[in-house]
Amino acid sequence: MKKDIPKFDSLMNPLLRALEALGGSGSIKEIYDKVIELENFDEDIISVLHDEEKSNQSEVAYRLAWARTYLKKFGILENSSRGIWSLSEKGKEAAEIDPVEVLRTIREADKKAKAKKQYSNKSKAKTNENLFNFEDQPDEASAWREELRFVLTKKIAPDAFERLVQRVLRESGFVQVEVTGRTGDGGIDGKGIAKIHGFMSFHVIFQCKKYQDSVGAKEIRDFRGAMVGRTDKGLFITTGKFTHAAVKEATRDGAPPIDLVDGDQLADKLKDFGLGIECEMIEKVTIQSEWYEKI
Repeated sequence: MKKDIPKFDSLMNPLLRALEALGGSGSIKEIYDKVIELENFDEDIISVLHDEEKSNQSEVAYRLAWARTYLKKFGILENSSRGIWSLSEKGKEAAEIDPVEVLRTIREADKKAKAKKQYSNKSKAKTNENLFNFEDQPDEASAWREELRFVLTKKIAPDAFERLVQRVLRESGFVQVEVTGRTGDGGIDGKGIAKIHGFMSFHVIFQCKKYQDSVGAKEIRDFRGAMVGRTDKGLFITTGKFTHAAVKEATRDGAPPIDLVDGDQLADKLKDFGLGIECEMIEKVTIQSEWYEKI
């Protein structure tokens, strides 16, 4: 049956199409499920295990892992430390790639790397350790947040902001995150499933708004009205602030709760995940406006 399963290089373009369908980023499971859906693999194929004695990983999943590895080396894909894979700038421009070219390029590069192996490991530095363990200087902290708010509210389109929120939620552990905005869905911009400690989960509907000013109680009530009958949990994300009345309305007794994420909290998340923000060891924060504009 393994002979009927596409080789890993034949899965490269299906993988790219799956990421495109997911909005440009996704977890390994989301990508796997989307490839299965788009390629219409039947149960006989997806039930084949790579190694029945040592692993319950399917052969398709194993070959997709190799496809991801080669596409990352080729510069088409990127991945975060949290297991979220996304299209790079090069990947966003490539509607389709030539697997033969990818294989040739990467294998030639690997040969050169092996020839220079004695030099390759000398300057490896630890990454993602203590990167954000410095106290913000008040003036600089305010400056970079203001610059980021300007980029988010003025330089990127609403649908790009929705995709950014989708990426942030995925990085935060949400699964099956979908953007449903611009469909006349009563103000609902998207939905997802929040996983708690790997055992519990609950469905969340979210709204994300590029507000320069404050979100009031009316917007929270309107959002809650759109939630009725769909879920018992809401998430409202904005680049601005929430008024005191909005905070009270979000936690009003007897009403479905709505979690609020304001501009400062969103900025901290983007900084923690390294999404469009570079942090130097001297705690100089640089906003990469081009990153947001190309979402």
